[in-house]
Amino acid sequence: MKKSLIYILLLSLVFGISCKEKKETPTVTTTEESLPMKVKGVEVTYATDSTNLKGYIAYDENSTVKQPGVLIVHEWWGHNDYVRERADMLAELGYTAMAIDMYGDGKQADHPEDAGKFAGAVFSNLPEAKARFNAALALLKSQESVDSEKIAAIGYCFGGSVALTMANSGADLDAVAAFHSGVALPVMPNEDLKARVLVCNGADDPFINPESVTAFTAAMDSLGAKYEYISYPGVKHSFTSKAADANGEKFNLPLAYDAEADEKSWTSLQTLLNDVFNNNSGE
Repeated sequence: MKKSLIYILLLSLVFGISCKEKKETPTVTTTEESLPMKVKGVEVTYATDSTNLKGYIAYDENSTVKQPGVLIVHEWWGHNDYVRERADMLAELGYTAMAIDMYGDGKQADHPEDAGKFAGAVFSNLPEAKARFNAALALLKSQESVDSEKIAAIGYCFGGSVALTMANSGADLDAVAAFHSGVALPVMPNEDLKARVLVCNGADDPFINPESVTAFTAAMDSLGAKYEYISYPGVKHSFTSKAADANGEKFNLPLAYDAEADEKSWTSLQTLLNDVFNNNSGE
């Protein structure tokens, strides 16, 4: 009888330990959060009624969470590698970014004269400009990775003026950022503006007339709009582009890359997007 009792007690003890060890064994589960970020870039084609357009979309293909979308409008040189690099950078921050085409067929300029003509043609036909921008906006919103209720637009030089003009024309945007961008716009700030605005310019940019800055900020103030205009002392035009120095020398233009202003303006953009999209999500 004693041996049986001892045997039962030993079994109970062993069984108890086994159960305890089983409970303490961690369970490994695989979730999308555990997957490393993997930025994927794809070329896309889209169109208005009159123009075929070429774009580039970058996103984290390992993410299953819908992300805010960001349109990127190119400089007056056209849709080139630079604007695609910015799309990749935004994808690395957790956004789905689309570098758009405002000239048609991915057309690029090799000379400032051609760039000026291409840019001028866009602003001389505002209905078509809006159609091209809106076609890109619709394509971005339709992406599976995009939260269509959270959309921003950014632009460089000519592209900044485009983004600001579209926002002033009532485009459905939460935020707009413009870098080394003119602010004497075909559509100035008015009651149709919905977006929060960031403008980052060089104080020594001869392409930006001080009077135009005064007029722009006065218009924004009169609306009570939420915006920030940053002017970097000693900084020239095209300060975010590492090709600026070479282009400036080649074409005898006052262009210069500025690493500090580039970094500061990129940080300001991240702050803007974080604030706007976090607020919109109720966080």
